[in-house]
Amino acid sequence: MAWNEPGNNGNDKDPWNNKGGRDQGPPDLDEVFRKFSNKLGGIFGGKKSGNNSGGGLGGAGISFILIIAAIVWALSGIYTVKEAERGVVLQFGKYDRIAEPGLRWKMTFIETVIPVDIEAVRSLSASGFMLTEDENVVSVEFEVQYRVIDPYLYKFSVTNADNSLEEALDSALRYVVGHAKMDQVLTNGREVVRQNTWDELNKIIEPYNLGLIVTDVNFKDSRPPTEVKDAFDDAIAAQEDEERFIREAEAYAREIEPRARGQVTRMTQEAEGYQERITLEAQGEVARFEKLLPEYQAAKEVTRERLYIDAMEEVLSSSSKVIVDVKGGNNMMYLPLDKIMEKQGTATRVALPSSSDIQDLRNKVNTSRNSTVNSGNDRFNSDRFNNNGR
Repeated sequence: MAWNEPGNNGNDKDPWNNKGGRDQGPPDLDEVFRKFSNKLGGIFGGKKSGNNSGGGLGGAGISFILIIAAIVWALSGIYTVKEAERGVVLQFGKYDRIAEPGLRWKMTFIETVIPVDIEAVRSLSASGFMLTEDENVVSVEFEVQYRVIDPYLYKFSVTNADNSLEEALDSALRYVVGHAKMDQVLTNGREVVRQNTWDELNKIIEPYNLGLIVTDVNFKDSRPPTEVKDAFDDAIAAQEDEERFIREAEAYAREIEPRARGQVTRMTQEAEGYQERITLEAQGEVARFEKLLPEYQAAKEVTRERLYIDAMEEVLSSSSKVIVDVKGGNNMMYLPLDKIMEKQGTATRVALPSSSDIQDLRNKVNTSRNSTVNSGNDRFNSDRFNNNGR
């Protein structure tokens, strides 16, 4: 039978340990905490308070709670700064120090740590339509890469260093584009615009001490207005073709120049060889003439005949030779010796005319020459006489 059913005697136990009967409610919470405090004070050597005592927690309990709270507070102040970061430590909102990488400790509720990455390369971009020096509108897009070098200046020099850098980039870009012509921005002056923008950006941010360093500036894109885009595309294509033709011409020149130098060297060497050969031949002729002169002075007729024969032999050896019957009067050709020599491939020596035949031929030549000279003199005298008569 349950304790609260009718007929249960007073010896049934109350689960709440109430002594006053079954009509009483659950125990008072103050009484429960009081009992727990008494037990806790007994553990740490404190006096147990009676049921009627009205004291709260004992001194030992309060000390224990304070010790536990101090331990929790101390452990909560442990933090870690990463290798690529630096920690900006603030005490009650005021800058105090820079925390280096590693395991660190701060006073919770008193100090605040703001981690700043100083190795990551950050980027921001600026773009828009801008007016050039020659009053043309172009669309330009730039990108800047930077990183933090001073965490304190980065956080406290200005309100927002990233926004300040972005505004400085836009100002520098508009200034540089405004002092450049449209062709320079769109075609051959892009590198100059990029470098000038970088220099101008550094000049602008230097007085503000943003704690940043600009590592690179990229000229991403530049476009003319849509209305004239086709014409500028043609101009850019023509300029690229010009550069390509120049490179091809330079490559052709690099290819032809060594060949021409080789030909010049070869022709120079051939000319020097020809000069040396002619010089040696002339010297040989002079030497031969010097040796022949005494012989000629000793026997002029014989030497003259011999020279004539040698000359005829040299001339006839390199010309076609045909035997013709002159005395018969019919000029009939009997033997084409050159053709026979080509077919047979054998060397045939032609008999030279005798000295009497040579003398007869020479007399005929002299006679013919004298008659020609006399005829010319007569004609000259006749013409002079006619001219004088006129």
